[in-house]
Amino acid sequence: MARINKRDQELIRTFGSAKPTEYRVEKISVTEKNRLDKTLANALDVSRNQIEKLIKDGLVSVNGKTINKPSFKVEEGDEITYEFKEAERREAVPVDFDVEVIYEDEYLMVINKPAGLVVHPAPSVKEPTLVDWLIQRGISLSTISGEERHGIVHRIDKETTGALVIAKDNKTHEKLSEQLQDKSMGRYYLALIDYPLKENTVVEKPIGRNPNNRLKMDVVPHGKEAKTAFVKLAQSRVDTELIAAKLFTGRTHQIRVHLATLGRHILGDHLYGFKSKRDRISRVKLHAYLLYLTHPETGEKMEFVAPLFGDMQAYLAKYFDESEIDEKIDPRTLGDRFTGV
Repeated sequence: MARINKRDQELIRTFGSAKPTEYRVEKISVTEKNRLDKTLANALDVSRNQIEKLIKDGLVSVNGKTINKPSFKVEEGDEITYEFKEAERREAVPVDFDVEVIYEDEYLMVINKPAGLVVHPAPSVKEPTLVDWLIQRGISLSTISGEERHGIVHRIDKETTGALVIAKDNKTHEKLSEQLQDKSMGRYYLALIDYPLKENTVVEKPIGRNPNNRLKMDVVPHGKEAKTAFVKLAQSRVDTELIAAKLFTGRTHQIRVHLATLGRHILGDHLYGFKSKRDRISRVKLHAYLLYLTHPETGEKMEFVAPLFGDMQAYLAKYFDESEIDEKIDPRTLGDRFTGV
């Protein structure tokens, strides 16, 4: 198997520490027959996904010939040449807030995201983001294709609150992403909706960009497959209802779009049709309450509960029977409520 010296291994792990430079060219000699992507991944100590992107971008050659297939077989004595550039780091943005950390070890962190906090930076976003908070804490992942990642495995909307897992290194990020794909990691959401559901139900309808409003997603014929299960939990004294939702896919605004197909809307979700005459609700009352995953290093099955924020707690206290709510959102039994749905 090909090997790379310790100096270059350390460079690959840490090259997010500088501004972008010209592509750097490195060579390694193959010591045993294997797939090209496996050989490079082992030599550079990075994930196969990163190597696959490098190969498909035309940045890898064998014996002077550019190779675009990760499965290409290399032989003992072959010379592999690869190019990479150092990642461009985001300029530091002052952060004047903190985020509740539910769990943290050397591999991952689980936070309780507050409402109004944008996760990823974008040209239209002027305020500090969760990424800026992570940078301040020194959490910054890089790839050999020049991007800089910050360990965020799954998305969560600006107004949505709740549990979010963050990887602290590329291998952990890779393993958690695989769990997200094979559904061994997931979240149960709590939502307050404007009218009670008729029954527990599953909505399985494709979601894509709304052709008439670029801010919205919608059920569209050629959208990506999407599946959500909804379970009734408790009805309020003013006909609103607390429900739980489980995602089988992870499309943008999925819960909100699928509820709209049932003629129901989350309180505060004016984008998808919520209308209130009783009061003004400042944000979408949707919360990622329970997160489950398998620890990528120890193999331990873990669950994390993100406590509700004050605005949802106050609404439940005002309009619901609190003793009933405590029973219905008990983390030990919440998942069982989806049995048979």
